[in-house]
Amino acid sequence: MAGRIVIFGATGYTGRLTVEALIARGARPVLAARDPVKLGRLADELGGDIETQIADVSRPESVRSLVDEGDVLVATVGPFAKWGEAAARAAIAQGAHYLDSTGEPPFIRRVFEEYGPEAERAGIGMVTAFGYDWVPGNLAGALALREAGPEAVRVDTGYFATGASDFSGGTKASLAGVLTEPSFAFRGGGLRTVRSADRHRKFVVRGREMPAVTVGSSEHFALPRVREGLRDVNAYLGWFGSLSRPMQVFSAVGSVAFRAPGSRAAVAKLTDRFVRGSTGGPSAEERARAGSHIVGEAYDAGGRRLSEVHLSGADGYSFTAGMLAWGAEQAATGKLRGSGALGPVDAFGVDELETGAREAGIARA
Repeated sequence: MAGRIVIFGATGYTGRLTVEALIARGARPVLAARDPVKLGRLADELGGDIETQIADVSRPESVRSLVDEGDVLVATVGPFAKWGEAAARAAIAQGAHYLDSTGEPPFIRRVFEEYGPEAERAGIGMVTAFGYDWVPGNLAGALALREAGPEAVRVDTGYFATGASDFSGGTKASLAGVLTEPSFAFRGGGLRTVRSADRHRKFVVRGREMPAVTVGSSEHFALPRVREGLRDVNAYLGWFGSLSRPMQVFSAVGSVAFRAPGSRAAVAKLTDRFVRGSTGGPSAEERARAGSHIVGEAYDAGGRRLSEVHLSGADGYSFTAGMLAWGAEQAATGKLRGSGALGPVDAFGVDELETGAREAGIARA
């Protein structure tokens, strides 16, 4: 018997898109959020006769009550560094599988290093960052490693927006937080704490050179599991175009400035004031004009490129919703592999993940 799928944060932008994607697949998810009025309105707009539950991160017991053993909890409440703990701990406590939509490096690291061992003991799978951030790079990297063969010791992934793109309020809040925090990378055969945007390079995307800067992602934890002997994983974000170099400078200066007592608290206060969370995002028409391009490249020990994989397709928001819907269905029907904190590939398998990504709108270019 399949477990229930609960969308926590259903009235937010990503949450609603995920609910719609699940319903389009024939599923009947439970809608959960803190505002009963918004929940009721959403249920009515979706045709009524859909279960809703009230839950608020300020009352962790209300989040725990959402799920039972064998259910799937999909968390879309961000910024996750601020509000993500309640759902993660609820899933562990109740024995429910867990997926989330975060792209925030500090929270990803927390899932793998702190929640992961607890989830393994509880016998559940936790798949963090299961959306545009950072499923396509995991897939492109894994495919590139498979095509490169045993000589590959390094993999680079790059993310690029195509068409007209805009960010939701939740994404802006998450990005603002990321820029003020230390990041990480898998280098020299182990995880290292580094500053955000500490490296810069260009990728060839559709015949053009596109700049990008490094970012912490789930690739750093997950891709070393795909290839034994992997020494370096570099994930690059190319959303910023000509601003990539200034971002690198800002990160370098900020890594020093933010050591001052009280500086992080001041930045967090400004972020809360000027960069709100779930303020809505691009319309369906705007999403249709946007798109994505992802690159995965594998290299040998001498720096020779052995393989190159390109994926392209839907905008990040549509893809995230479709991917979460696909993953939740897989988990609910017993197709999630293993327990503990899982990367996209070890959670579902590279071929299955490629199928899921294609259904969500991103495939080989």
